[in-house]
Amino acid sequence: MRAGLSSAARGAGPEGGDEVSCTVWIVEDDAPTRARLARAVEGDERLVLLGAVGTARESIEGLREAPDVVLVDLGLPDGSGLDVIRAARQLSADIQTLVVTVFGDEKSVVEAIEAGARGYLLKDGNEAEIARAIIELQAGGCPISAQIARFLLHRFQEAPTPAAAAPSLSEREREILDLVVRGFTFAEIAGFLEISAHTVNTYVRRVYRKLEVRSRSEAVYEALQLGLVKVQEDPKEG
Repeated sequence: MRAGLSSAARGAGPEGGDEVSCTVWIVEDDAPTRARLARAVEGDERLVLLGAVGTARESIEGLREAPDVVLVDLGLPDGSGLDVIRAARQLSADIQTLVVTVFGDEKSVVEAIEAGARGYLLKDGNEAEIARAIIELQAGGCPISAQIARFLLHRFQEAPTPAAAAPSLSEREREILDLVVRGFTFAEIAGFLEISAHTVNTYVRRVYRKLEVRSRSEAVYEALQLGLVKVQEDPKEG
């Protein structure tokens, strides 16, 4: 069932308040879960719900509206959420996909990241946590459930690819990649390193090009797989 967007919500933006709205499209086949995700979006004044549907086929309609963020389940009755992620990526690099699913196994996580997902949450999060994850994603973060983050770190730190297979990165590129992997926003990275956000973006684009990736989640995956970074202390504490 599709949730409509009010005219008042469509008018939200810089002229209507201090914060620009982040538009959200939901693809979830379980009706109670779909309603819970919708409440999470509607309960935060920074978020605007464009619609909520239950099938991969219906999701295409929402993608054409170019939402900022798509919440997508992996198990859909007429296909896979991976197809929705790939379709969003093909349509526009500006559409960010956030997986919200019960599947926390290695195959599901890796396939979702490779397809282009930029965040991965398990369905046990509450409505406030889901809203925060959407805002974090839109701000350049990489929201991942703690269980999934631990799994990824354990998997890639146990069996890293030999360093010889990794691309050559400068010291500054490695420094920024390390902070990206640890989930800091570009603004936070700029503050830590005392450089401009524009400079951070320039370095991130270089790193993405060398790693042959197009999103933060893909960069995290490749960096851990290639052994390019290690988890260190929070720079705020260093």
